[in-house]
Amino acid sequence: MANPQSSRVVLVTGAAKRVGREIALRIAREGIRVAIHYSTSEAEARQTARDCAQGGEDAPLFRANLEDVAEIRAMFADIERRCGRLDGVVNNAARFTRFDPMDIEEADWDFIHDVNLKATFFCCQAAARIMLRAGGGRIINISSLGGIRPWAEHAHYCASKAGLIMLTRALAKAWAPTVTVNSVAPGVIPFDKPDERMQRMIEATPARRAGTGEEIADAVLYFLNSSEFVTGQTLAIDGGLSQR
Repeated sequence: MANPQSSRVVLVTGAAKRVGREIALRIAREGIRVAIHYSTSEAEARQTARDCAQGGEDAPLFRANLEDVAEIRAMFADIERRCGRLDGVVNNAARFTRFDPMDIEEADWDFIHDVNLKATFFCCQAAARIMLRAGGGRIINISSLGGIRPWAEHAHYCASKAGLIMLTRALAKAWAPTVTVNSVAPGVIPFDKPDERMQRMIEATPARRAGTGEEIADAVLYFLNSSEFVTGQTLAIDGGLSQR
């Protein structure tokens, strides 16, 4: 019997490494065709595409500089042309820097917001144009615990992710019931050895451990498969840390 998931196409932005890669792999294991976006990490993106292969064919690759709205729009047009459809988008690509707020310059602010918030909006817009024509779709934005709790040395990052959470809610209202828009807010998900600050956050987590990329991917898959009655939601996958 054919897998009904196999006809679906889902784009994951920033899918070359870390959480984005885990999300892409998890979606592919469900039999969904994954479109892999990358900007500069071509070698890693090609490996992810190989690991997400189906039917002997690597997952399709799409390169775009998300700081450039024209490139975003061209990427989505290319996805529709090459894949024939678009059923879901996971807006995972993001940037993270650490500054004392008194030291943040305009370039530092724009470096974060151009990708974390501006690019995500235009990816949502481009995706929704395809999905609304086709009769439905799922958008999942990867926000952050930093969009829920304030971090003194990450004010610019926290603002971008808090904005993303509100953007999720506003777009969910705008495009309901045809396109659902939800958010997953990861807690501490280390891919390298935790530094002192991260270790303190792990110790403060009620679950008494850090999370994994697989756990974030499972939450994304839930929203991809949920009904149109689930929209405008932010699901914190953080071991209870946001409740402290």
